[in-house]
Amino acid sequence: MSASVAGARVQHWHKAAGMPAAVAPQRRVVLAAASPMAALTEKEARRQKRHTKIRAKLSGTAARPRISVYRSNQHTYVQVIDDENQTTLLAMGTMSAKIKEVVGSEEWKTKTVGAAREVGLALGAMCVEQGIKKAVFDRGGFMYHGRVKAVADACREAGMEFKRARAFGGWRLGTWRLEVGGGGGQDRKPRAMQRATRRRT
Repeated sequence: MSASVAGARVQHWHKAAGMPAAVAPQRRVVLAAASPMAALTEKEARRQKRHTKIRAKLSGTAARPRISVYRSNQHTYVQVIDDENQTTLLAMGTMSAKIKEVVGSEEWKTKTVGAAREVGLALGAMCVEQGIKKAVFDRGGFMYHGRVKAVADACREAGMEFKRARAFGGWRLGTWRLEVGGGGGQDRKPRAMQRATRRRT
């Protein structure tokens, strides 16, 4: 259809509707749909699942807050959290100017173990200044090595004391013991070992 024919039809429609020919009909504005959020990768979903299990057993209080670590590909972030009052008492990360003064402002320097250690030392010093010397350490579902371990060791160097959760150590070697600190009181064998002992007798 040519432009002149289309224009004539519009003018005819305006006349039939009782509108002046010069008034053009209002155009409908169609907003583009918001782009959906990217789905979690399988690796990140596993980490979040591990963190959920950790948080079921670990909680911070005003007297003994929770030190939560998160590491991205580029940075390391640490928070001191009072879960009872749902407040963040202190926070530190490799993006802060105080840490960049020490490790440098280059992009690659913020993702090193040394940078994470500086974060731990700075956060530990801030905690000791505010009278917080005891805490529970939340590794955030990450493996306890590299930058996560560096933060924990540096906080201990600064004077922090972490409460160890109850766990059975040496299970792969066939031994059993109960780590003190998570409650419980006395040592006992894991249930799987108790069942195995009952079957043998």
